Amino acid sequence: MRHTKVTTLAVAVAALLLSSCGDTKPKVNTYAMGDRVRVGRLTYTIFETQWLAKLGEGPTPRIPEHRFLLIRASIGSGASEDVVSPNVSLEDNKGHTYSELNNGEGVPHWIGYLRHIRPAESAQGNMLFDVPPGRYAMRVLDENGDEAALVEIPLSFNSETPDIPSMPQK
Repeated sequence: MRHTKVTTLAVAVAALLLSSCGDTKPKVNTYAMGDRVRVGRLTYTIFETQWLAKLGEGPTPRIPEHRFLLIRASIGSGASEDVVSPNVSLEDNKGHTYSELNNGEGVPHWIGYLRHIRPAESAQGNMLFDVPPGRYAMRVLDENGDEAALVEIPLSFNSETPDIPSMPQK
């Protein structure tokens, strides 16, 4: 009888210890640029990127430490009240994290740093980062900063030029 109680207790303790060894972090889903990414009551869509060596013209342009990366995005709200969209960050494959810059001077269509979004509306524009050229994952958060998702940001220096239809030859 004593042997059975000891064995049962040992099995219970082992099960408890093993169950606490699991990964308790919630899974963070990864999406491609262009996908609609729903996190909490916010929906993010990342449209395009643009790398810049400077911002502004004239004798005092704004010069980055690395390179300026503009990311054109839309953040929509499905909340029934006003929400503030948390700032996003970029993560590289070496574990470095880069925060969104809070100064939008010289940024065309800057989305802003503090983004108050009304119900059923969205904030649209460019987010600004100062990062070395490379591939990144943008960490986007829900309105409380509890849930997260990653959006892959590929490295692309292409400047897109719209196709112009050619005139037919006579």
